[in-house]
Amino acid sequence: MAERSEEPTTDPAAPGVEDEEGAGLDAQRRRLPDQPGVYLFKDGDGGVLYVGKALSIRKRVASHFSGPHRGGLDFIDRVASIDFLVTETEAEALLAEQQFIRRHRPRFNIRLRDDKSYPYIGVSLDEEFPRVYFTRERHRSGRVYFGPFSSARRVRETLDLLGKLFQYRTCEGPEPGRRSGVPCLDYYIKRCQAPCVGYVDREEYRRNIEAIIDFLSGRYRDVERDLDRKMAEAAANEEYERAASYRDRLDAVRSLMQRRSVAGEALESADLIAVAVEGSGANAQVFQVRDGVLAERQGFYLTNEREGAEAEVTEEFIAQYYSAVPTVPRLVVVGPALRDRANLLGEALSSRRGGPVEVRVAERGDKRRLRELAERNAKLALGQDKLRAERRRSQRVDALAALREALELESLPVRIEGFDISNLGADHTVASMVVFEAGAPKKAHYRRFKVRGDGVTAAGPDDFASVEEVVGRRAARLLEQADRSPHDAERDESFAALPDLIVIDGGKGQLASGVRALKPLVERGTAVIGLAKRLEEVFVPGRPSPLAIPEDSEALRLLQRVRDEAHRFALDFHRQRRDQAMTRSLLDELPGVGPVRKRALLSHFGSPERLVGASREELEAVPGIPGKVARQIHRQLHKAGR
Repeated sequence: MAERSEEPTTDPAAPGVEDEEGAGLDAQRRRLPDQPGVYLFKDGDGGVLYVGKALSIRKRVASHFSGPHRGGLDFIDRVASIDFLVTETEAEALLAEQQFIRRHRPRFNIRLRDDKSYPYIGVSLDEEFPRVYFTRERHRSGRVYFGPFSSARRVRETLDLLGKLFQYRTCEGPEPGRRSGVPCLDYYIKRCQAPCVGYVDREEYRRNIEAIIDFLSGRYRDVERDLDRKMAEAAANEEYERAASYRDRLDAVRSLMQRRSVAGEALESADLIAVAVEGSGANAQVFQVRDGVLAERQGFYLTNEREGAEAEVTEEFIAQYYSAVPTVPRLVVVGPALRDRANLLGEALSSRRGGPVEVRVAERGDKRRLRELAERNAKLALGQDKLRAERRRSQRVDALAALREALELESLPVRIEGFDISNLGADHTVASMVVFEAGAPKKAHYRRFKVRGDGVTAAGPDDFASVEEVVGRRAARLLEQADRSPHDAERDESFAALPDLIVIDGGKGQLASGVRALKPLVERGTAVIGLAKRLEEVFVPGRPSPLAIPEDSEALRLLQRVRDEAHRFALDFHRQRRDQAMTRSLLDELPGVGPVRKRALLSHFGSPERLVGASREELEAVPGIPGKVARQIHRQLHKAGR
């Protein structure tokens, strides 16, 4: 089946004013097809609220709008329009649904929490001596990826184990080694075979990488047999030191298999999946069994804002999880809640795998035992997550109460905004605004500013003027946004919100500049303070000396978190603008380098600094850059004295 990626059909009936909106929506519902496919609920601004799939789009959508529970969707009154995409089967609809969820990230669908940042292990087969490395991307051609892993710690533990068992190079770049021409420490602690100095040839190194791929793929029996064969060959050739090395690796692999053995070879290879659901939270556990060995146990926290049932959450998790993993096993074991959906999921996963996949409900034996173990782990993880969340909420409330008392505020500072100026030189002076709500960062409301007025003078940056300009622009945006309707597409929720407290990074001078510009907000009840970094002094308007806030108080720690986050955000923006300027000026000077080759160079080296430090051989190794052009670039960089 060809994978569909086109946008769904938008019904021509457009919602009008409030009285006509229901009629317009009813007309759209009547025109929905009685066929399999995907439907998208959108709000009045065109944002996607929810993506669903169905054997009959018309009947499934109708179920959301009827009955006392409104189909289990508490946001149904916000739906202003319905789009749809017809597919040939429900299994195809399941695959298409995941494409739209990844593209639009609707709030009321099940999502892996922070699903953009899950880590992988990558193997760079496009390099002569491949690397095995930590990564959060999996799109580069010529590379093999394993994951996703549930945490960066799991990836690093696995890489550490692979280093002990197989020895691979960890140096960066397409070529192994350092410019010193001697092996690094990894060789002496038996973590690398030193291909950089020719201690291992390309063929043998590649065989070692293939063993790593077998191991990560769960082919432990193949790895065991290969190491046993190599040990015997080395011993027969009287290469006893080499044989001892293979023996140690073999012992380590067998020890690992014994510790993780769960069912012998009878279970072979399978994924066992269980999901625990409670309110708006959920946890999924994936037990990956390969060759009768529990290869990995992954745990994922899920967002479940519409509080879907276990079967619904599990089905959506399975579809999302296998849309992200590089390979799908032949057998997936699930719980009784998915008994009626097992065949549909098997059909969808078979299409994803390109081969048969069986989704089976575990009834007895090892499969049921392991699936129930996964279920207990999911419930335990969900309970622990709930306790941690309660503890964090309690700590944040205590910190806000302490801050209210320390600053003598009339109410809790629920919304706190922090401002910082970054000017590591005369150019690219920028500022940041970060937002904390209920004591936690609200990153969707962060904003950045380019200082463009009196903040930069002929004598250099002027912090006082920069602060006054930036917070003045913030105050102006509040006055501009406050009267806009919440449904206005031009409304900026961050600037429209009135902060309870504004924290300015700096002392009395910066605070005085800020208070002058923030008069419209102060008149509406916003408190303004300055936090000086050197002695962590807190200044308030009209008081010459700083407040006496204990260093170990939760109030001061909260202010420091706001200030440090504003500093980080401003510094990141400053570096971004500086790198962009450096990239433009540097690459525009290079001979034979147009837009396509610029992207290739930056993608390969990652930063202008690494490009400047590249050797001629490294430049010649960049895909898409001819050797002649690479040599011209190298000459130009050195000619310029960079």
